[in-house]
Amino acid sequence: MASNKSKGAKSKNQPPKKKQRNDLFIDKKRPTKKDEVLDDVSDGHSEEEEEAGDLLDGDEQMSDFDDDDVSEISDEDDAPLADDFLQGSDDNEDSGSGSTSGSGSGSDSDETDIEEKSRAIDEQRAREEKDAQAEMELNIKEESDEFRLPTKEELEAEQQRPPDLANLQMRIKEIVRVLSNFKDMRQEGMTRKDYIDQLKIDLGSYYGYNEFLIRVLVDMFPVVELMELIEAFEKPRPTCIRTNTLRTRRRDLADVLSKRGVELDQLSKWSKVGLVVYNSHVPIGATPEYLAGFYYIQSASSFLPVMALAPQEKERVVDMAAAPGGKTTYVAALMKNSGIIYANEISEARLKSLTANLHRMGVTNTIVCNYDGRELPKVLGQNSVGRVLLDSPCSGTGIHLVKTSKSLDDIQKFAHLQKQLILAAIDMVDANSKSGGYIVYSTCSIMVPENEAVIDYALKKRDVKVVPCGLDFGFSHLRKPRRFYPHVHNMDGFFVAKLKKMSNAKKNPINSEDLETIVQTQRPENTPIDKDNTEELKQNLKKQGNKRKKESLKKNVLSKNGKVESPPTSKTKKRTETGKVESPLSSKKRKRRFPSKEEISEAREGKRKAMREKRKQGRKE
Repeated sequence: MASNKSKGAKSKNQPPKKKQRNDLFIDKKRPTKKDEVLDDVSDGHSEEEEEAGDLLDGDEQMSDFDDDDVSEISDEDDAPLADDFLQGSDDNEDSGSGSTSGSGSGSDSDETDIEEKSRAIDEQRAREEKDAQAEMELNIKEESDEFRLPTKEELEAEQQRPPDLANLQMRIKEIVRVLSNFKDMRQEGMTRKDYIDQLKIDLGSYYGYNEFLIRVLVDMFPVVELMELIEAFEKPRPTCIRTNTLRTRRRDLADVLSKRGVELDQLSKWSKVGLVVYNSHVPIGATPEYLAGFYYIQSASSFLPVMALAPQEKERVVDMAAAPGGKTTYVAALMKNSGIIYANEISEARLKSLTANLHRMGVTNTIVCNYDGRELPKVLGQNSVGRVLLDSPCSGTGIHLVKTSKSLDDIQKFAHLQKQLILAAIDMVDANSKSGGYIVYSTCSIMVPENEAVIDYALKKRDVKVVPCGLDFGFSHLRKPRRFYPHVHNMDGFFVAKLKKMSNAKKNPINSEDLETIVQTQRPENTPIDKDNTEELKQNLKKQGNKRKKESLKKNVLSKNGKVESPPTSKTKKRTETGKVESPLSSKKRKRRFPSKEEISEAREGKRKAMREKRKQGRKE
């Protein structure tokens, strides 16, 4: 029995040794399809052997629970079966190894074919990469960074077709890129004016602006900032509300609105009453808080004029263009319903909204009136109020909705009206007011004739000076007035200026008749009038008092020789053909009459025509 056990043990250990020997002599090569098939077959044999080994292990485990005799009998019976099974497996392995050795030549040929194919694929891939690199280098050489403007034929063809927005946008970007580095990237033979003219055309057709507005914007801003401004005009401004401090506080209002599903936050550090509404699940203009007058829907830029005015309690304040009442109610809240506010509105149709908002917001110190703002000094009296707020009617070019509705004539009309209104506002303010004497001028326009030009006109006509607005942000071209732009401050384009009235006296303009007599008496004969010299005379006469002017004009008259002559007496007077008494001095003045403006303009036009004809003749020659 012991000998049989030893034989069985030897027979069990022999197959793995054969496997190890075979593994030592098998070369590690790339697996082929045939090899994979053979591996599957060998895996099947190995699985069968593992199952047989599991059966044998199970028999051995069962034999441990039997008696010694039973175990000996089972070992004798199982040993020959195990020997036969293992020998069969050895035979199979031998046959398998023989088959692998027999098919070695076929697998080598297959492997060589696969290697050749892989080499060919690698070579083709390398060739394609090389061709792609060469093509890319060729394209880079052919395509330079130089942007070329379209020709006249191309522009004419574009006008006949519908506008290609993608092409327009790309060309605008390229022109801006060239203008930002014009010296290095410009096209040969092209000037900056050519690029700017093309940019104006493209901007007008792409964004929908008229020619006048695009020309003004291009002249005002650099091209990069101009693109930022135009893009900002295309986006809506955030919705802002102003807390009515006459009825509630900002913190309480924010808590109540947030409970109603309104997502909001504080406007900014510069405002103590403003809130920004990001999203709302309820109509922001129909909440019970709105109807109760807890807040007013107002743009952020409309806060600025009232903050610059800074009204004090128990003052007399005038709002010259009050409707619909956003600024008036803000002034009343700052004054805590004390003093008097004159809310004027020239449009009778807008008085309804003004009075409705005043009642809703709880304002009780305001008098609503319907006058032309230019006539208010006659109605309220000159030098009668402490502060005036003039949010003047304007072209509205700071708002994105204005694209094609405004022209140069509109700007000039608004500028003329604004100059009259600001003079009326200055005349109403009392310079001797203890806490007042201030005028705030504001517009929602970005045009210079409506803003800085109006302030300059007021400085020349009245005894006022520009003072700081009290706003820490915004652009300032004259140091103290402030400009606000949508691409920088995320609010509508706005202008705010604050003036301080220094005295109630007016700067009297020079009479045209007095100026003519002065020019006639002080200039020699046959000397044309020079505008620069007349301006100098105006400035000199402004410095002198009115009394001295009249006395000098009446008493001292210069003769031809530069000697001072006394006024003409009754003896030296002569009678004209009409029977009127005329002094010899006046007759001399008539003889020295200078040409009128029309005659001067006709003479200049004649000279220009002569110059043009000479140029044409020179070109022909």
